[in-house]
Amino acid sequence: MPLLSLILNILWVLTGGLWMAAAWLLAALLMVVSIIGIPWARSALTIAWYALLPFGQTAVRRDEFRGREDIGTGALGFLGNVVWFVFAGWWLALGHLITAAGLAITIIGIPWAWAHLKLALLALWPVGTEIVTTDEMDMRRRAMGRY
Repeated sequence: MPLLSLILNILWVLTGGLWMAAAWLLAALLMVVSIIGIPWARSALTIAWYALLPFGQTAVRRDEFRGREDIGTGALGFLGNVVWFVFAGWWLALGHLITAAGLAITIIGIPWAWAHLKLALLALWPVGTEIVTTDEMDMRRRAMGRY
């Protein structure tokens, strides 16, 4: 991890990253307990790690990144997102919004508030999304001629 990303991630943990990652872990735990929610629990664990250390990583649509559709990016992915929204998405997004509002009060907290807003959008509709490093994303863009 580059030094700048490390510093930003340390500051992030202090400005809401830790408790929001814990909220994502709680969502994953509740989904595992239901057994039916195990596929969503895996995604929640992945996003919990992203919510803990977001700098140096990015969330991308899997079909755009991989260049092909899969079960999570088609009609079943849409249905999965609807189920996710009803049972976990709205309250995780609300947590990120409340944290963002608290951080946006101070000028120095605005960059972290912006990151929480991006995570709030991800919390609403995460199925079909993949977390990749920014280096992987840059290499993929170059390979596809979009850079």
